[in-house]
Amino acid sequence: MMIIQRVVLNSRPGKNGVPVAENFRLEQSTISDTIQDGQVCVRTLYLSVDPYMRCRMNEDTGSDYLLPWQLSEVADGGGIGVVEESKHNSFAKGDFVTSFNWPWQTMAILDGGLLQKLVPQLVDGRLSFFLGAAGITGLTALLGIKEKGHVSAGANQTMVVSGAAGACGSLAGQIGRLEGCTRVVGIAGTDEKCSILISEMGFDAAINYKKGHVAEQLRELCPGGVDVYFDNVGGDISDTVISQMNQNSHIVLCGQISQYNKDVPYPPPLPPEVEKIQKERNITRERFLVLNYMDKQEASILQLCQWIKEGKLKVRETVVEGLENIGAAFQSMMNGGNIGKQIVSVSK
Repeated sequence: MMIIQRVVLNSRPGKNGVPVAENFRLEQSTISDTIQDGQVCVRTLYLSVDPYMRCRMNEDTGSDYLLPWQLSEVADGGGIGVVEESKHNSFAKGDFVTSFNWPWQTMAILDGGLLQKLVPQLVDGRLSFFLGAAGITGLTALLGIKEKGHVSAGANQTMVVSGAAGACGSLAGQIGRLEGCTRVVGIAGTDEKCSILISEMGFDAAINYKKGHVAEQLRELCPGGVDVYFDNVGGDISDTVISQMNQNSHIVLCGQISQYNKDVPYPPPLPPEVEKIQKERNITRERFLVLNYMDKQEASILQLCQWIKEGKLKVRETVVEGLENIGAAFQSMMNGGNIGKQIVSVSK
């Protein structure tokens, strides 16, 4: 047997509770030192920490496509590793691979059929990008805008992005511009985040929702109203944006992070007065699930990688070193402490 380290769910925060680092526990475990046909032994390099994981901390995730994490069982999510040994035809020692269901442990034996091989050259060797801008996060931003945002070049559209400094939001604003929006405005929670959105990410303007009056600032910055709203947060901020949306406009319903610690259905219903505006103005607000568009995955990833290489898509990551710090990284992300994608580096 081989000795490994792994992180398990230590306790649940409770449906309406705020997650803390202590909800996770680092422990020593073992895996077999022999693999079966079709299996691959991998060493973990990077793990992704994402807001949707908050739902997996509950006994009932409230979603038909997410399974809850079990107490004292290893947590899992997006991960990248290197093949140490392979008995699967598609993989050889030294290959870089990824999976949506990567266990939070230093080494693992995985079914080769659940892995995808990565081409490091696509991201100039920055492998962690495959968990973010060139992975499921980038896909969510790009396909959300393409499938639900109805952005068209030359239509003089204004886009607003909430949670704009987060992993998905920071990409969505840039992609909205690349796809043809003439004005992009972000909403974030600190002056530093707002400044980075404008100076680095090419947003036209940004609103710090913790300062001043969001509705007034929005009216000032979007004088022609809002045509596309990329919604990462839900709650009061979204109600404010929706009230300033134009006739026949579109909401890309990506995430509802302000609602994740509350026991409400997904997507949460709008307050009656906001729902009335939505219906009267014929604003589309359909649930968007990127997993339903996997037929477009390959072409979309290539597009994202091309934009990254050309410098058209700027990528920000918050990288935390060490598997033992993954609980703290999760807590920090849920508290809005990061800019861009939250990654945990497990080994070099």
